Amino acid sequence: QVQLVESGGGLVQAGGSLRLSCAASGRTFSSHCMGWFRQAPGKERDFVAAITWGGGTTLYADSVKGRFTISRDNAKNTVYLQMNSLKPDDTAVYYCATASRPLQRAPKEYDYWGQGTQVTVSS
Repeated sequence: QVQLVESGGGLVQAGGSLRLSCAASGRTFSSHCMGWFRQAPGKERDFVAAITWGGGTTLYADSVKGRFTISRDNAKNTVYLQMNSLKPDDTAVYYCATASRPLQRAPKEYDYWGQGTQVTVSS
């Protein structure tokens, strides 16, 4: 079992920044990949970014490339999502998740999910 707890969401004006955190506990040694997803009301859950737990290789959705940065601190079992130049379209609930295979984009490839944290970007 892996437990994930997100934090860091909130309300920010367009152009602003937020940093999300995802603290992992439990069987983290079996979690090969960490990913961030987001889901806006009435929409599907979309891939945002992923990072391999050991190697630090990253993958981004085109919509956030150059604005968002995923990173991890293995000593703290925590993954971060630094979000800069935020836009109203970035408004969503953001979820972190773990997958046993590296750098997956599809939600179905992820085994464990956090409860989500709300990000709201005002225009």
